[in-house]
Amino acid sequence: MSDANISALSALSTVQEVTANNIANMNTDGFKASAVSLESGPGDQGVDVASITESTTPGSMLHGVETSNTDIGRETVDMITTSRAFEANTTFIRADEEMTGHILNMIA
Repeated sequence: MSDANISALSALSTVQEVTANNIANMNTDGFKASAVSLESGPGDQGVDVASITESTTPGSMLHGVETSNTDIGRETVDMITTSRAFEANTTFIRADEEMTGHILNMIA
């Protein structure tokens, strides 16, 4: 199994958690959405979470109250993109395990 793919799955899980939190709080007055920045893992292998930062962009004002600054369109696109990256990494892990199994069967 590829450690690079496993680290990517961990980082992508964090991205999905932050995105889900943003969506869950989109109707919370004053809520500030967060974003995850990713970076290459050690030795440029895999992916790690570089930071989680809260947006400083103000939300809209409604009846004198600042609403959440969550952009549901951006969050939806982020969720789809992250989901596809997660699928690609799990597909690679599955293929790697199958190849290892075939090689072991050939040796036995």
